[in-house]
Amino acid sequence: MDRMAWDDFRLVKAVADSRSLTGAAETLGVNHSTVFRRLGEIEKRLGAPVFERHRTGYGLTPAGEEMVVLAERMERDVTAFARKLAGKTLTPSGEVRVTTNDTLLVHLLMPVLAAFRAQYPDIRVDMVLSNQALNLSKRDADIAVRATDNPPETLVGRRVASLAWAIYGRRDDFPTAAGGGSEDIGELAGRCWVSLGDQFGHLKAARYVREHVPADRVALKINTVLGLTEAVEEGVGIGPLPCFIADRRPALVRLTPMNPDFSAGLWLLTHPDLRASPRIRAFLDCAAAELVKVRPLIEGDRPAV
Repeated sequence: MDRMAWDDFRLVKAVADSRSLTGAAETLGVNHSTVFRRLGEIEKRLGAPVFERHRTGYGLTPAGEEMVVLAERMERDVTAFARKLAGKTLTPSGEVRVTTNDTLLVHLLMPVLAAFRAQYPDIRVDMVLSNQALNLSKRDADIAVRATDNPPETLVGRRVASLAWAIYGRRDDFPTAAGGGSEDIGELAGRCWVSLGDQFGHLKAARYVREHVPADRVALKINTVLGLTEAVEEGVGIGPLPCFIADRRPALVRLTPMNPDFSAGLWLLTHPDLRASPRIRAFLDCAAAELVKVRPLIEGDRPAV
């Protein structure tokens, strides 16, 4: 009995419905001898006959009737399951805790969240804004959206794009600039600059300003990319900005080509133990699909306004 399979119940029901081995074989898509052999194996395992053989066909024994009842119940359950799938009622649910920084949230992820909620209304999103790497192993968050070239080895995920940067200035201050990044970098070094604060000294853009611009030409340091963008737009100084922010601001103009030394990968990361979770997988797949749509903007290929 411990070797009985659901296919055994299905075969018994097929024979009962057609009252013949030939009819069961047609229903199951096998030949007559296969049905005959498997029926003999079933009865041997049960230690009791399933059918009584009559001139008019195969009639069920009490054991066979019980098997047919179970087979019909299974068939109803499978049909109900298929209906649920067709109606998309089997959707992931629960809560997903996502961490990122304010820059990525405001300028890239809000449309992603809107699309995700439209596709998965039963999943609640808890956004945690932080520039620090939260511990996904301790479930501080389920998913991290990060700009980095060195994601932690303890996490898994996908690199969806490269975040491009360039030097930008206020368009009014550079009326002849075409926006293609053809300004002389030597001349730009003598202008007033804005930069990320010392706490972001590890970032490539901040390091570039520190190494190429005299300290007395740095008019303002600020600890957020959003604030840095506002400072450039107000004319406080020129400075390095992500293309996906600056290229959408008509008041800004790109002064230099994209600098590969500034770029970083945009990663969707999670813990290996979580990647099989339906709601985690749903968010990762949706976010990747939406971000790919704006990859030209992220990678600086969209023409400046």
